[in-house]
Amino acid sequence: MQKNNNALFFTCSLIEYIARITHNRRSCIVDYLGDDIKNIYKYADVFHCEPIAKVADDFINRAEIHDGDYDNISECKYNVPDYWDIGEVFERLIEDCYEEKDVFKGIEEVYKSWITEKIMNFNSDLYYQSRDYLAVCYKEGMLLSA
Repeated sequence: MQKNNNALFFTCSLIEYIARITHNRRSCIVDYLGDDIKNIYKYADVFHCEPIAKVADDFINRAEIHDGDYDNISECKYNVPDYWDIGEVFERLIEDCYEEKDVFKGIEEVYKSWITEKIMNFNSDLYYQSRDYLAVCYKEGMLLSA
């Protein structure tokens, strides 16, 4: 897969943004969005021209995403990375573990995997580890010691 896939970056950032404002797990957002993920990806360059809050609101309404009770932000002891930063973490992980032709499979599998909850623990340092480390951990199915 090409590195720095802007469409994937926007798609992952939007998933993160929607999850934060609706208090849902990222895997739930992937389920809610379903096939709309393909449209978000395909038209990311157009959606990126609008404020992300508007794009998120449109997809929240379209997919009828209800508020959940997941909150990984309020108990964070440290600075919370923004949705663009986390979108980039997931973009890189998917890029490093899946071929471009399998990008949607990658989105589905990564967001529904064990590593997503580990990355979402902003009281740990996992989200800012190197992309190579995250890819190896994901492929091995566990966090590896240094």
